Amino acid sequence: MVMKAVLFEAFNQIPEIKNVADPTPVNHGVVVKVMATGVCRSDWHGWVGHDLDIELPHVPGHELAGTIEAVGKDVTKWKVGDRVTVPFVGGCGTCPQCDSGNHQVCDNQFQPGFTHWGSFAEYVGIHYADVNLVRLPEQIDYVTAASLGCRFVTSFRAVVDQGKVSSGQWVAVHGCGGVGLSAVMIARAYGARVVAIDIDDTVLEFAKSIGAELTINATATDNVPEAIHELTKGGVHISLDALGSPVTCFNSIKSLRKRGKHIQVGLLVAEQSTPNLPMDIVVANELEIIGSHGIQAYRYPELIDMIVDGKLSPQKLIGKTISLEQSIDALINMDKFGQTGVTVISKF
Repeated sequence: MVMKAVLFEAFNQIPEIKNVADPTPVNHGVVVKVMATGVCRSDWHGWVGHDLDIELPHVPGHELAGTIEAVGKDVTKWKVGDRVTVPFVGGCGTCPQCDSGNHQVCDNQFQPGFTHWGSFAEYVGIHYADVNLVRLPEQIDYVTAASLGCRFVTSFRAVVDQGKVSSGQWVAVHGCGGVGLSAVMIARAYGARVVAIDIDDTVLEFAKSIGAELTINATATDNVPEAIHELTKGGVHISLDALGSPVTCFNSIKSLRKRGKHIQVGLLVAEQSTPNLPMDIVVANELEIIGSHGIQAYRYPELIDMIVDGKLSPQKLIGKTISLEQSIDALINMDKFGQTGVTVISKF
């Protein structure tokens, strides 16, 4: 049997829709019929060659939701027809990191769309299913579930688990793409006061509509950290670089009040991977610099309960839905930052 998939055979070469062999489940895995999958800037990073795990030819895509089509012989928790989603970093379940509960930094991690073929396809194989699959309640549709992808759930872990946000704290979000807007919504849901920073006034207005108390247009502000310190009367408790650039990383750290936390969520890759950091204030003000990479499957229930209860509304962040054919243009232009909200493939 064959399926349709988006395939590229060289980095930076325009992908094509191809007929390729259907996946079959490994013993510890499943095959998922993809009902929806997000288009993410991480997919663009993979397409241009920033991810060293990718072997060519390759099918991108890692923000997926669907139904189980086939089950490997060693899988005990799942059956054909179950509605599921999956973190973009999957744990093996047996390495020291997984033993400590940190599947998101598994020593043998499985990443659909990076270490293996991904979800820009009719079907996708998922490894270590009993460790990594997340059950979807009927109240959450596939497009919304796919929009959680890496952006919403990564922001959830960054704000809640890594930042340990609490009510009344000030949180700054630098860069209001999918990750940043998710962080705005999540921080507000936990009672924080949010400052959103971006270069697009339309995006900033949207950030206000989902919970940002204050906004700053970085192109219209001489010194973003100084403006944040003034607006918050001393700086923020938690600051996230949700974009991933030397400027936003630097500004995020400089935005903190004493003993604040900088959370690096956006990827800094290639020539930007070693930015200059203000280590003088990191020492003097006892700041924390924390990375955040993915989320464990077992942390989804708290998030899903908040969605079902209406405390979080990730569906508000969906910009548009497209077809598999349209995904090629969306992927190769992902670095243009031309749209507010998340793009989801929902027609295959």
